[in-house]
Amino acid sequence: MKRRAFIKNASFTVLGVKAGGLMAPYWKPVVAGNKLRVNEQRLVNRIAELAKFGRDAQGHGYRVAYTPGDLDGRAWLIEQLKRAGLEPAIDAAGNIIGKRKGKNQALKPIAFGSHIDMVPDGGNYDGPVGSLSALEVIEVLNENKLLTEHPLEVIIFSNEEGGTIGSMAMAGALTKEGLQQKSQTGLTMAEGIKALGGNPDNIQSCIRKKGDLHAWLELHIEQGGILEREHVQIGVVEGIVGIVHWEVTVAGFANHAGTTPMPMRQDALLAAAKVIVAVNEVINSVPGNQVGTIGRIAATPNAYNVIPGKVVLGLEIRDLSADKIELLFREIEKRAAAIATDSNTTIRFERQANASKPALTDKTLQQSIQAAAKALGLSTKVMQSGAGHDSQEIATLAPVAMIFVPSVGGISHSYKEFTKPVDLSNGANVLLQTILAIDQQKGH
Repeated sequence: MKRRAFIKNASFTVLGVKAGGLMAPYWKPVVAGNKLRVNEQRLVNRIAELAKFGRDAQGHGYRVAYTPGDLDGRAWLIEQLKRAGLEPAIDAAGNIIGKRKGKNQALKPIAFGSHIDMVPDGGNYDGPVGSLSALEVIEVLNENKLLTEHPLEVIIFSNEEGGTIGSMAMAGALTKEGLQQKSQTGLTMAEGIKALGGNPDNIQSCIRKKGDLHAWLELHIEQGGILEREHVQIGVVEGIVGIVHWEVTVAGFANHAGTTPMPMRQDALLAAAKVIVAVNEVINSVPGNQVGTIGRIAATPNAYNVIPGKVVLGLEIRDLSADKIELLFREIEKRAAAIATDSNTTIRFERQANASKPALTDKTLQQSIQAAAKALGLSTKVMQSGAGHDSQEIATLAPVAMIFVPSVGGISHSYKEFTKPVDLSNGANVLLQTILAIDQQKGH
């Protein structure tokens, strides 16, 4: 059967471990202080194999969600999950889900995974590291004939890079309007989901309620340079930042650049430049890891010999605290009002609708990750995620945690993205040991 045909015909029901797989009498109990370790070379080889899908001869890739490269990569991964004894299925949002039975099927499942789609010309590690490490965890448990108390779920979310579409749907946050938005391929989200074998007309069927999952864990590359710079092996994510955008319109008066004296100008670009400086000063004026950026600028009429009459800026603020974001914005707004008065311009802020709320990770899961890393002899750092992830959506319905591993040079969303094999196996081993630890915690 062709790869894409396999996806199209995949069942919507996840049945768990095959009846012909490892038999229950041969399962061993999982004990504390175990010596289980992932197979580093197998993990590295799989990352290299997945990287072939959607990539050209020069090493540049286009495994953007809903493209042929994405479809082929998903088909390959589905086959890998099947070989590991899982019966992968595709839910209504196009998410790939493979279930493994636990000793006590009445317990809520421990879920883990990530995504495999990429940004245009993206790298081999963003998403695939977490997805293929999840598969590696299953492989190690199978090889050692170990059965967890909780059922396990490997979840590979669809279209993370295009707006966390799969996880948003699972969290019940994907609206009818959202389904009609255009993806990077030109397809609507609904059309793209259909291409993956999903069913956007029955999108509500993939929604998980609060409490449906015991926990969600996601291993990911850091996508920044902090861990490498500080020589730390494992990042323990305390939360994923909220992101708020504003369109800032600075209105002055367009006039002749040669005949208008400097004191008589209403230069919108000059006022905008002062706003940019003010943003930087305000963001740096208080302690913390908050960031603020003017990342877009458009001047009108954009000519050498005309004083700019209008400038539109794109302002973004990120932080773990929604209250802090608002506090910083109000201070920027106050500074802008003073700039407008001094420059005889008007400055207007319009909040955009694409804001994401901060998502804090679970403290108990953080402690489990730190304990697992310590037992493996690995150094840790508690840190925030400055980028969005599927975990941000799942945090609304389950306790979540994220494990970061170093990115060489802090490079991500680039074909030059790279994480060393030892760091890959370190992260996968922490994931494995954390899953085993929370599976055995009393009272759960």
